[in-house]
Amino acid sequence: MRTSMNRRTFVAGASAAALIASNKVPAAISSREAWERAADIARNVRPPTFPDRVFDITRYGAVPDGKTASTAMIAKAIEACAAAGGGRVLVPAGEFLTGAIHLKSNVELHVAEGATLRFDTHPASYPMVFTRWEGMELMNYSPLIYAFEQKNIAVTGKGVLDGQGSAKHWWPWKGKWGGTIDHGWVEGMPTQIKARTELFQMAEANVPPEKRVFGDGGYLRPPFIQPYRCENVLIEGVRLRNAPFWNIHPVLCRNVTIRGVDVFGHGPNNDGIDPESVDHVLIENCSFDTGDDCIAVNSGRNADGRRINVPSQNILIRNCRMKAGHGGVVVGSQISGGARWVFTEHCHMDSPDLWYAIRFKNNALRGGLLENFYYRDIQVGQVGRAAITCDFNYEEGPNGAFTPQLRNVVVERMRVARAGRVLDSQGLPKAPVNDLTLRDCEFNEVTQPSIVKHTRSVNLENVRVNGKLINSLS
Repeated sequence: MRTSMNRRTFVAGASAAALIASNKVPAAISSREAWERAADIARNVRPPTFPDRVFDITRYGAVPDGKTASTAMIAKAIEACAAAGGGRVLVPAGEFLTGAIHLKSNVELHVAEGATLRFDTHPASYPMVFTRWEGMELMNYSPLIYAFEQKNIAVTGKGVLDGQGSAKHWWPWKGKWGGTIDHGWVEGMPTQIKARTELFQMAEANVPPEKRVFGDGGYLRPPFIQPYRCENVLIEGVRLRNAPFWNIHPVLCRNVTIRGVDVFGHGPNNDGIDPESVDHVLIENCSFDTGDDCIAVNSGRNADGRRINVPSQNILIRNCRMKAGHGGVVVGSQISGGARWVFTEHCHMDSPDLWYAIRFKNNALRGGLLENFYYRDIQVGQVGRAAITCDFNYEEGPNGAFTPQLRNVVVERMRVARAGRVLDSQGLPKAPVNDLTLRDCEFNEVTQPSIVKHTRSVNLENVRVNGKLINSLS
């Protein structure tokens, strides 16, 4: 057995470490230096390993008929695995109905090929836990798969995780929604709106999170997979379908690998991956076809984000495919704790229902410092709106007392076959977007001019739009 990574401070390579220690302005950092840091992230993020022990859930009474609740049996298998010092909890071929699954340290939940974990649609199957919802801490329904303050955990396999979100279950709690599919809500149905407003107010009033109690009657949908304050996390190979809410949501985690997952679901807020206030994350070889952002980097909303004050940082995204959604790789909007050093390379994005390839969204109520974002070798077939957007007018827009900051965004070798616009960058009068660089990029079948407002330093180096070499987007 190889030991997993212990708790320590990650040390970047010599040149990357030097630029961190220095006070260089972002523009002085070369792409070569920056991508050396990305290589350091890839080297330092290591998935956990587990003892060679197998705990088959059918040995603990789980029934593969898709109808008999196996929640307690799966919990027994996890308890036995943890008590033995760790190993693999096996979900063999067949359909298993379950409620919330809570992982423990040194446990790998392995969903074998041909296996489906079908999650119960009764809210009572998800007991109250400490969680984070849209960037705010609270007590609410357990995520479908949850871990709190655990080390060395995994969800792996080629099987299916079915959240059973639909027009009948979970999705109608959103209320009126602007999606194109029927998600089941009709006038008079209960929704999340009242509870969501109350949660915002509690967070702004600094009510202790353990006193922000929701659950039954609140209609705040649980996320699918949420490791919270965990270290050494692996999510690999599984197919996620029809989440009630966000799909994969690591919060305040360190050393996270998400590899080869396939996410599908066009319900409201079906984000693919939302890494929030995390450090050292590798996302690779994943596929997304979602009703919202494919990958959205977050760090807490408004007062809660500033109270916790932990940025998302050192994230490497590579070799992923994005289809329908509001954005391919997105930063925000729950971003009050800030974000920095996010790298994306060798990704393919293509759908008329994909709004943007690269998206930043923030406002003056959230604030937060966003800096050092690097993208290279991004292939885009089609996006519906713009290839790149930096939007400080998202939701509340200028109506807030905090200053959103975005600086040092570098996009290299982006190839776009069709887009409404190249760039839609709109900062605020007292909070401009700073330092955007497009280098060796090509944008074709662009039908509308770019929008560049309250934006400083848009640098174009060998950029072609509709076959023409250009030196300005304004």
